[in-house]
Amino acid sequence: MMSGRDSEMNHDSDLRRDLDAAVQTRKELGETYEAELIESFLEKVEQRIDTTVDKRVRRQLAEQQMVIARGGRSSQSGPGPAFGLAALSLVLAIPLSAIAVTQAGLAGLLICWGGIVGVNACYAGRDLLRRGRTGREDWD
Repeated sequence: MMSGRDSEMNHDSDLRRDLDAAVQTRKELGETYEAELIESFLEKVEQRIDTTVDKRVRRQLAEQQMVIARGGRSSQSGPGPAFGLAALSLVLAIPLSAIAVTQAGLAGLLICWGGIVGVNACYAGRDLLRRGRTGREDWD
């Protein structure tokens, strides 16, 4: 049986192969099917993200249920969701950067990375705002 880490590495190599295949197909077919190739690859990336998020949510819910069943309080051990978002952003940045550069050059790359930074900044800001509200009763 494959461990979680082995399964993730296998999925990553599958995505890498899919990206290579899409790039090769684009080279062979030209720009005619470019949009379809990109859309197909992005659907695979989206499925990979959904699968990963579902696993993490199920694992976290199970851990919380175990803690509640034991009558204890939940403690955050290990990296939190902000770390997961940052790591996922970096993993997805590779294929997204490649697509952005091939489609729009440097401007596309800057827009792509601006979006990645923006998503992480919004998440971090939301988390900071939530922490600030928990200490003040007049905001609840």
